[in-house]
Amino acid sequence: MSLGTILIIILILLLVGALPTWGHSRSWGYFPSGGLGLVLVVVIILVLLGRI
Repeated sequence: MSLGTILIIILILLLVGALPTWGHSRSWGYFPSGGLGLVLVVVIILVLLGRI
């Protein structure tokens, strides 16, 4: 597995954990999941371009 694939998997798991439907993150709102989603999109673009 390449570094990009591992990063994408970790970011997806963090994104699911930060969703406001879980009990521990209900008061956080959508900010953490939105920020992680943005990071995930950037990493996917970099992997597709071959930078990672």
